[in-house]
Amino acid sequence: MTIDAVRANLSAALAVLALLAALVGAVWAVLRLRARPGIATAAQRATYEVLHIGALAAEPLQAGLTAAAAGKAVRHLRTLTGAVGFAIASTDGILALDGEGDHHRAQLAAAAAKVVATGRSVVLGTPELPCDLVDCAVRGGIVVPIDRGGGGTQGALVAISDRPVVPGLVQATVETARWVAAQLALAELDSSRARLARAEVRALRAQISPHFIYNALTAIASFVRTDPERARELILEFAEFTRYSFRAHGEFTTLAEELRSIDRYLTIERARFGERLQVRLQIAPEVLPVGLPFLCLQPLVENAVRHGLSRKPGVGMVSIIARDAGAECHITVEDDGVGMDPSVLGGPAGEDTVEAGQHVGLSNVDDRLRSVFGDEFGLVVETAPGAGTKVSMRIPKFHPAVRARSGG
Repeated sequence: MTIDAVRANLSAALAVLALLAALVGAVWAVLRLRARPGIATAAQRATYEVLHIGALAAEPLQAGLTAAAAGKAVRHLRTLTGAVGFAIASTDGILALDGEGDHHRAQLAAAAAKVVATGRSVVLGTPELPCDLVDCAVRGGIVVPIDRGGGGTQGALVAISDRPVVPGLVQATVETARWVAAQLALAELDSSRARLARAEVRALRAQISPHFIYNALTAIASFVRTDPERARELILEFAEFTRYSFRAHGEFTTLAEELRSIDRYLTIERARFGERLQVRLQIAPEVLPVGLPFLCLQPLVENAVRHGLSRKPGVGMVSIIARDAGAECHITVEDDGVGMDPSVLGGPAGEDTVEAGQHVGLSNVDDRLRSVFGDEFGLVVETAPGAGTKVSMRIPKFHPAVRARSGG
């Protein structure tokens, strides 16, 4: 063997030894890490597993107690209870079943219907689950109601066991049913908020539309004989404005779409007020795609014209400013009109006055902003009699609620 060959073999051997040393070092480091207190105890790992599985089950349940949601959640709920089979039932029957027990579906459905009707848990044994299959693994089960809260039952959970039901399975299923009921309550709350938001939009439409429609048609009629082409243009603007305001889909819009509708509104109002109504726009292009609740900005502009400037003698100015502020968009609507008493904003909105009507519009927008983005994103109103009104809002540029509930 030549010296070069010996050197080559020696280099290869050293490389292998170095690799083995690295592996030994890595194993030793892992063992030391696991041995260190507070890194990952058995209790911590168990807690993580439960929370992780719970999160996986919670996501589909946010849609409510539907067949699709149950189909996605049932496997994770079975894992939580340690049952060999698991089923989710509603008032309409078994929605989903995972693991053992599908051939007992009819018996489980009957037991679940009884639990839903009575609201009381039932333990199932071999007499309640007879079977002709020699290799049937089902030996019992526990059926627990899903309490609606405040009375009534909206469904049931069925945990299937391969041995007689033990207290541990009963308790695990009871606690899981409570957790599922809480998730469904949150889903119902979210649905109620969405319905409330739609109702508030309808309330806004009912509040502002009659005034504007009457005034708009009156202004258009004044041009029919003197300037038919202007009247035609105003009719088209009015048609596009109403189409946007009364659209039937989407809780959210973009700032660009809202501003286009506001431009049509102001075009019609300028036809009515003439040179008395002046408008100043200062919009950063970067914020045009920002999503915001539908009919959130438009009522503020209508308030500025209807309540702020219509009662002011001479020329009035409405300013609409939208600035890029990093992760947020800052929007202000300001008029130099008659203003109002700030105490009206903190009082009841039921009084039959102009200020009360303005207060209703502001409160509606403020409530919807806070409902979607959080309490820190409500309206800020600066006003005083004779000093005009300035309304400011902050809109996050990106928010999961806007993407999830946008109408496109």
